[in-house]
Amino acid sequence: MLEAAAHTPSSDATRVVVVGAGMVASRFVEALLQRDTTGAFAVTVLGEEAHPPYDRVALTSFFSGRGADELALGDPALWQDPRVRLLTGRRVVGLDRAARAVTTDTGEVHGYDELVLATGSSAFVPPIPGADLPGVFVYRTLDDVAALQRWVEEAGRRCGRQVRAAVIGGGLLGLEAAGACQSMGAHSTVVEFAPRMMAVQLDEGGGQALGRIVTGMGIDVRTSTGTTAILPDAEGRVGAMTFTDETGIDVDVVVVAAGIRARDELARAAGLPVGPRGGLVVDDRCRSEDPHVSAIGEVACIQGSTLGLVAPGYTMAEILADRLLGGEASFGGADLSTKLKLLGVDVASFGDAFATTPGALEVVYADPSAAVYKKLVLSDDAEVLLGGILVGDASAYASLRPLVGRRLGVDPAALLVPEGAAGAGALELPDEAVVCSCNNVTAGTIRCAVADGACDLAALKGCTKAGTSCGSCLPVAKKLMTTELEKSGVTVSKALCEHFELSRAELFEVVRLTRLTTFSEVIARHGRGRGCDICKPVVASVLASLGNGHILAGEQAALQDTNDHVLANLQKDGSYSVVPRIPGGEVTPEGLIAIGEVARDFGLYTKITGGQRIDLFGVRLEQLPAVWRRLVDAGFESGHAYGKSLRTVKSCVGSTWCRYGVQDSVGLAVMLELRYRGLRSPHKLKMGVSGCARECAEARGKDVGVIATDQGWGLYVCGNGGATPRHAQLLATDLDTETLVRYIDRFLMYYVRTADRLQRTAPWLDDLEGGLDTVRAVVCEDSLGIGADLEQAMAAHVDGYADEWAAVLADPDQLRRFTSFINAPEEVDDSLQYVAERGQIRPAAPGERASGAVLIAGPDLPRRSDPGLVAAGLAAPAASRSTDVEEVSR
Repeated sequence: MLEAAAHTPSSDATRVVVVGAGMVASRFVEALLQRDTTGAFAVTVLGEEAHPPYDRVALTSFFSGRGADELALGDPALWQDPRVRLLTGRRVVGLDRAARAVTTDTGEVHGYDELVLATGSSAFVPPIPGADLPGVFVYRTLDDVAALQRWVEEAGRRCGRQVRAAVIGGGLLGLEAAGACQSMGAHSTVVEFAPRMMAVQLDEGGGQALGRIVTGMGIDVRTSTGTTAILPDAEGRVGAMTFTDETGIDVDVVVVAAGIRARDELARAAGLPVGPRGGLVVDDRCRSEDPHVSAIGEVACIQGSTLGLVAPGYTMAEILADRLLGGEASFGGADLSTKLKLLGVDVASFGDAFATTPGALEVVYADPSAAVYKKLVLSDDAEVLLGGILVGDASAYASLRPLVGRRLGVDPAALLVPEGAAGAGALELPDEAVVCSCNNVTAGTIRCAVADGACDLAALKGCTKAGTSCGSCLPVAKKLMTTELEKSGVTVSKALCEHFELSRAELFEVVRLTRLTTFSEVIARHGRGRGCDICKPVVASVLASLGNGHILAGEQAALQDTNDHVLANLQKDGSYSVVPRIPGGEVTPEGLIAIGEVARDFGLYTKITGGQRIDLFGVRLEQLPAVWRRLVDAGFESGHAYGKSLRTVKSCVGSTWCRYGVQDSVGLAVMLELRYRGLRSPHKLKMGVSGCARECAEARGKDVGVIATDQGWGLYVCGNGGATPRHAQLLATDLDTETLVRYIDRFLMYYVRTADRLQRTAPWLDDLEGGLDTVRAVVCEDSLGIGADLEQAMAAHVDGYADEWAAVLADPDQLRRFTSFINAPEEVDDSLQYVAERGQIRPAAPGERASGAVLIAGPDLPRRSDPGLVAAGLAAPAASRSTDVEEVSR
């Protein structure tokens, strides 16, 4: 909540009108109102789009189902504050500086005492013949991406083949657009005039690395290529493109992402000075030639430049809020550092990335087989960090960027190699080093916050705003906080929660040694109270890891998280998804037919996952056992997609089919998945096996990755996806299969025993004293003498494995929990509705009525008798069903 939310504007409050409702405008309003403790300001925000301010940086996530509500910025209470009015759908068309008023396209006139232009920028469309054809889009707003999605879907239905998309521009937006088109099933071609992609951020080496990665994802890349024309097809829509090299391609959709232009038309019309490349000219306090007109963000030309990044815009917003409140803050220069995840690839650039400083030295590490390129730019004595570029693995970015302009005190090459990159986090940061560039939070600010009582990450984020935007700085911020607490004599508690003083690792050991089997026994002996939502799932996981029977047996059922509680994944509409295990992605035609029949008979939406499995969406609670019964009878078992356990072992086709394969990756992947299936752990686990160094299974992005060599297998560990992706690091190489499996057994059980709650393998490795060297010593050299114990524990898991779905189907007591209404188990929940989704149906979002979509109401489904389910009042639908289908009115 806003600290000053209770204040109402005074009768003589300063009228502030903000033109634009984007990310920077939102930050300015938040900063101003948080500091206005007397109600001295009344703010009106005029937004051209129909949506409240949203996270434009995360625009591509729209294609994964995130709508405007989920992309909305900040606390919704901001727009309920009595001091602020947010008016959307208003385009400001006139600025009268003499009358101090602006006019909107709806005819409204808003007077101001202070005017803030935060209109941002618009997409630049080069003067290419045909750029106005139907099927040409820009990539800038929610409406833009929604229109693009509709066109691609319609083009696919119209053409009856894969849609061909072209993106003009290989910069940040261009690659995002290419990824968006790819996510919609289109084949993308990126056309870039410069000799490499992301030419503003990356040097030649970084651009080449990125090009190899993008090409390997199936996206065509044409650099040093200009577009001469966009040509229509027979119906007048986009049909082809021609280039400066006199070649061309056929296309169905074109996205222009060739740059941006400041939205400075209001300033120009009002006679205010603009920069040579656009943007309202402002001083270091964001004030224009007119003292009552200010500009922030991409529309501001500050220190001679317009800046197209959100971090400098946030800085301007804070400076302007400070000035209006009588402060003296000024703009000290832009931090143009960027860290992005484009097409699933880490890309970062910071400081003097192109080594323009006289005498600058470059230290480069490149691993083409792992698709990694790293460069540090240093002073002429190789002591001071000036900048850097990271492609493929940017895990060291958060630690290195604050050190720009500082002496490293270590061998810079050691910070680039995989084993040493994590060590960058141990470097001492000076107080003035900026840790969070999005919110301009320094190391000194974090230290002061800790001194003032911020003792956990939530409190630190709340009082400093560090980590509240992109989140890339959180690992460094957390380490700073922990270090400061320890320096001040505060014992940093590793307690699991208020009910257990023990950490998860300590709790695992005492439960293992005392052989306790229930939560009641564990908390009575080692804790206090009745437990909570933190400790109950942890104890449940520990008991499951130690082979304590079915997770829904007896008292354990009440301990599980939502997904584990029903052995399926809860979806946002209240239905569930079911994922049968397909080891190594290998499945028979009969198995595919069985899955297809289940999906057809239950009316489920199907999706091939990134882990080479098939996800079935839209299952109601009471249908879960019926779906499982069909799958189990067809030879499938639980894929554990709902659990903190092994998910998949992804594989390429290996030497069986591929002409480059040197080992049988599929056979090994199947064996590993069957060995480790059901293994409960602190967090989910993923594995990958690649049959050669081309790495088609992306094994180095997994917790355990195996890559074939001519002499055997290379073992990589602790790679993760998620908010801070990490590449796995090489633990051992040229291993025979027996040794490989022994090492994986030890590694997994060592992680299961020692990791913290919900800690994935990459952060676990970071927190482990000695890091990868310690893991190598324990796993490969048995330095602790526990190798045999770890292997025995894994053997016990393998011997004790049983399919959880089959176990529920055989237990009438457990089956009774799968009902929609506990007081009426025969009733079913027919409230779900279904809408068209790329040729399938899926559960509709609340209130969804897509134009032209087919809406299928959920009738009482015909049932068939199934002796295994009748006892619990459950049955499966018939193989065919009649369904009322109505055309939704347009």
